[in-house]
Amino acid sequence: MSEITTENEILDILDVVDSVDDGAQQYLTFELADEHYGVEILRVQEIKGWDNVTPIPNTPAHVCGVLNLRGVIVPIVDLRLLFQMPFNPYTKTTVVVVLKVEGITDRVVGIVVDAVSEAQNVDPQMISTAPDLGTVVDTSFIKGITSNDEYMLMLLDIDKLLSVEQVG
Repeated sequence: MSEITTENEILDILDVVDSVDDGAQQYLTFELADEHYGVEILRVQEIKGWDNVTPIPNTPAHVCGVLNLRGVIVPIVDLRLLFQMPFNPYTKTTVVVVLKVEGITDRVVGIVVDAVSEAQNVDPQMISTAPDLGTVVDTSFIKGITSNDEYMLMLLDIDKLLSVEQVG
């Protein structure tokens, strides 16, 4: 998979520039263990095939290490492990989605996902709030859930999911 370096290139490659429905929000969708997730497409800086990373000692298990992307050191997080799913060996469809995370300081973080699916327009009125599972399960990083005829799509709040406190 070739590198995607700008928001316009992301939109062009995914053929969604002219297909934004009025009022719709666009999400890049991806898969983890046959489940479907989405992140705001304008937060995506780059999509690249899996490449070896440099491990960092004493990091949590879900932090794979760091990658040097054109002089920027980017932490890489295995989203399966962050979600406490079983590890899955990386394949040719495994990709790193590099995201712009906003917080106390803006930063760039890469997430390892099983496969990128598509860009999807989502009508905000079709987004349900995340279920309240009490104090046992933290769902604060789920912006909402929507569905189509094929599957349910969990929309992630990457600022909460990949905050410094969450990632470690």
